[in-house]
Amino acid sequence: MERKEFIKTCSIGCLGFSAFGLLVQGCAASKVVNIPISDEGLLIPISEFELVKTDQKRYRSYLIVQNEKLQYPICVYRLTENDYRALLMRCTHQGTELQVFGDKLQCPAHGSEFGNKGNVTNGPASENLRTFPVKITNDQLKILLT
Repeated sequence: MERKEFIKTCSIGCLGFSAFGLLVQGCAASKVVNIPISDEGLLIPISEFELVKTDQKRYRSYLIVQNEKLQYPICVYRLTENDYRALLMRCTHQGTELQVFGDKLQCPAHGSEFGNKGNVTNGPASENLRTFPVKITNDQLKILLT
């Protein structure tokens, strides 16, 4: 095999493995739930984060919450057992709906990126994402929309 052909084959293989890894991570971690809005905000059972694949409990790193009354979905990250972050999936640059890729949210319009706590990690956006207070009560997350 010639050097150029070898480099081309290895490069294609590496890209394929990288893309496959991101695809598998995205499929395993993402879940979209439709949650009704009550007087208290959004009430999400913590069990929505559980992965049912083995005897050992495993958890999704995030959920995407939708409701017909919300203009944009909300991404809820599970950082630890008792620490959750609820982020409005609206880019602060020009208002485009964000996409979730593991621990980051990305704007498909201009490439702004945000971390799982809502902080800007890459512009052109200069403001952090809107966050909502999250409280844990009776095995439920209460997201206050005010």
